[in-house]
Amino acid sequence: MTVISKVVRPLRSGQITIPAAFRRALGIDADTLLRISINGNQLRIEAASVEYKTHHDDWFKALYEEFAPARNALVEKFSEEELDQLIDTSVQEVRKERDARRA
Repeated sequence: MTVISKVVRPLRSGQITIPAAFRRALGIDADTLLRISINGNQLRIEAASVEYKTHHDDWFKALYEEFAPARNALVEKFSEEELDQLIDTSVQEVRKERDARRA
């Protein structure tokens, strides 16, 4: 295995740039998640794999189906984007009320 090394300087914020040749060699692109670990005085960076746990899929599907008639009726009045925004706003309001009760 050939060892390639290069000296890089951290930015003021602490960010470092992985040189393009390194990214190409490792197949790292904008969608790649990286696992960073430290061992003594060495920093190790490797591509990370993520597995999505879907043990709540049935619950989400049932909930979606429960609200489907109401959503379908509203689709005639609002775009999908508007409905999503209304839902997001409602969720934020409920969370804000919940947090106020907890305080």
